[in-house]
Amino acid sequence: MPRPTKQQIDDEILDAAAGLFARHGFRETSVQRIADTVGYSKTGLLHRFPSKEALQKAVIGRCVEQIRDTAAGVSDLPVGPERDRAVITAVAELALAQPGAVALLLSSLVSEPESEMGQALTEIGAAITAAFGEEFLCDPVRALRKVGALGAIAVASVALRDVFGPDALSGLAEVGYDALGHSTH
Repeated sequence: MPRPTKQQIDDEILDAAAGLFARHGFRETSVQRIADTVGYSKTGLLHRFPSKEALQKAVIGRCVEQIRDTAAGVSDLPVGPERDRAVITAVAELALAQPGAVALLLSSLVSEPESEMGQALTEIGAAITAAFGEEFLCDPVRALRKVGALGAIAVASVALRDVFGPDALSGLAEVGYDALGHSTH
C-alpha cells in the first residue's frame, strides 16, 4: 500500500478538524483531540499546522474555496431549479469526499452571528449564498428548504457513507434537491 501524500495527509487532518469544529466549536476542540481523531501525534500535527488558529484558518479557507468554486461553476445559470440542482450535486460530492467540510458548512448557516463560530464562518455563509444566487434568508420557507437540503446531505452522507460509498452521489443529490421543493416529475 503506497504511503499517503502530503496533500492526502493534510486533507485528512483538515476534514477531521472541520467535523470537530462543527460539532464542538473552535474553543472546545483541542489540537490533541484532532490529532487523536486522525491517528497522529500532537507534535506531528503541529509540524503541519503550527497552531490551532493556523489549523482553523486552513479549515475555513479550504471550505470557503470549495464553496466559491461551486458558486463560480454555477454563476452562469439563472437562479432556480437548474442552478439549485448543480449546487446540491456539488455539495453532495463534497459531502461524500469530505463530510467534515459539509458539517462545517451546515454549522455556519445555523450559528449565532455573534458567536465565535458564527464570526469565523461568515465567509462560508457568504459563499453558499453566492452559490444559490440569492440572499440565504430572502424568504423564510426557501431558507428552511436550503438548510434542510444541506442538512439532509450532511446527515445522509455521514450515516450512509460506508454503506453506499461513491455510488450514493445521485441518490444523495436527489434527497437534497427534493428538500428544496422542486418537482422532479
